[in-house]
Amino acid sequence: MHALLKYFKESWQELEKVSWPDRNTAMRLTGAVIVLSAIVGIYIAAADFILVELLDRVILSS
Repeated sequence: MHALLKYFKESWQELEKVSWPDRNTAMRLTGAVIVLSAIVGIYIAAADFILVELLDRVILSS
């Protein structure tokens, strides 16, 4: 039990050392992550659609 309390105490001390971003920076970075995720999602969906169409044509044409 003592080891667990020590772990939480040390973890809290490390969290206090963290330099957290201000609200504007956090919002800007969150927006960037959302936009990038959408772009990657669209890219993967397009690649999937194209590959499915190509494979269907190859399989159905034989």
